[in-house]
Amino acid sequence: MSSPVSATPWRHLPADLAAAMRPQLPDTVAAVAGAVTEATPAFAGIADDKFTRDVHTAVQVALDRFLDLVGTGEPALPPRFREVFVGLGAAEAREDRGPEALLAALRMAARLLLRTASRSLARLRPVEPEELIDLSDAVSAYIAELAAASTDGYALQLREQAGEGDRRRHLAELLLRGDGLPSAVESAAARIGWADLDAVVPVLLPPDQARDARFRFGPDGLVIERGRDAVLLLRSGARAVRVHLAEAFAGRSVVVGPELGWPQVPAAVRLAELAGGLVGPAPGPVFVDDHLVALTLRGEQRALAVLTERRLAPLSQLRPAQRENLLGTLYAWLRHWGSRAEVATELFVHPQTVSYRLKRLRELYGDDLDDPAARFELLVVLTGQLATSIRKASGTSA
Repeated sequence: MSSPVSATPWRHLPADLAAAMRPQLPDTVAAVAGAVTEATPAFAGIADDKFTRDVHTAVQVALDRFLDLVGTGEPALPPRFREVFVGLGAAEAREDRGPEALLAALRMAARLLLRTASRSLARLRPVEPEELIDLSDAVSAYIAELAAASTDGYALQLREQAGEGDRRRHLAELLLRGDGLPSAVESAAARIGWADLDAVVPVLLPPDQARDARFRFGPDGLVIERGRDAVLLLRSGARAVRVHLAEAFAGRSVVVGPELGWPQVPAAVRLAELAGGLVGPAPGPVFVDDHLVALTLRGEQRALAVLTERRLAPLSQLRPAQRENLLGTLYAWLRHWGSRAEVATELFVHPQTVSYRLKRLRELYGDDLDDPAARFELLVVLTGQLATSIRKASGTSA
C-alpha cells in the first residue's frame, strides 16, 4: 500500500535514492537542461549563452534540492532556492514571453526526473510499485512548487513593469516640460534608480523605433512617444557617448541632441528638432553637435550657448583675469591669421607676451588650434562673446 498523500511526499522516498542519483548528477543536469531547451519551441531558437547558463543553473539547483529533500519533511523551496525560480519567471516577463514556455519546460523536466530517478534505483535493486507511486507523487509535488515560484515571479515582474513604466513616463514628462522643481525631478529620478541624475542626451526617433529603443537601452533610457515622433532620453554615461550611439543607430534616421544638464532638456530637444529640419532625412544618425555653427548662424541663441560652453570649456578653470587675457589673445590671433606682430599691436602688448599666451592656449586646446573647423567655431563663439560684452556695456552706460 502506498503512503498517504502528504504535503511533503518526498519524506516517503527511499533513502538510497539520493545515493543512487548523485554520481550521475552532472550528466543528468546537462541532459535535462539540453532536453527542456530543445523540446520547448520558444526556447529552442534562443542563441544566447547567458540563457543557456541560466537554464543549466536552474536545473542544477532543482535537482540538487530534490535530492536533499529525499527522506525529509522539509518544505520544497526555502527562500534562497525559491528566488532562483522566481527570477526565472521574472526573466520570462522581461523578455516579453508568456509563462507557458517555462511551465512546459518544467513539465518536461518532471518527466525526465521521474525517469532518471526510477532507472537509478533500478540499477541498485528491484523497485517496488509503491516506491514508483511515491516517487511520482514527490516529483509532481516538487515540480508544482517550482512552477508556483516561477509563476509568482512572472506576475511580480509584470506588476513591477507596470509601475516602473508609470514612474519612467513621469520622469520623462518632467524632463521634457522643464518646469519641475529640482527636488521633484531628483525624487522621480531616484525612484527609477537614477540617483545621480546629471546630464541627459535626447534622441529623436521615428515612432516605430520606440519599442526597440526601450529594449536596447533598458534602464539607461526613457522613451516617450509624442505622436509625430518618439524621444529617447539617455542619462550621461558610457552608453550615451557618441561612438556608442553612432554604432547603435547605424543606418537609422535619428537625431542625437547635445548632452546638457537635465534642466536644459527642453532646449536640447528643441535643438535636435531644428537640426533635423536643417539636415532632413538622413541614412544614419544626425548629431546636433555637428550643426551647432549652422544653427548659430541662423540666429539660434541656444545653439550659440551650447557651442560657447563646448569651445570655452578648456578655459573654465582659469582665474577670471587670466581667462580674459587668453580670450582676447585668441580672438585677435584668429582674426589676424596667426600674425603675432599684428596681435601684439592690437592688444598693446609685447610680442613675447603674445608668444607666452599662445603657448598656454596650445596647452589647453591642443590640435584644435590647427583644425580649420574648430578655429571657425572658436571665432564664432568669441564674436558672440564680444557682441554680448558690448550689449552689456551699452546697457550699463545707458
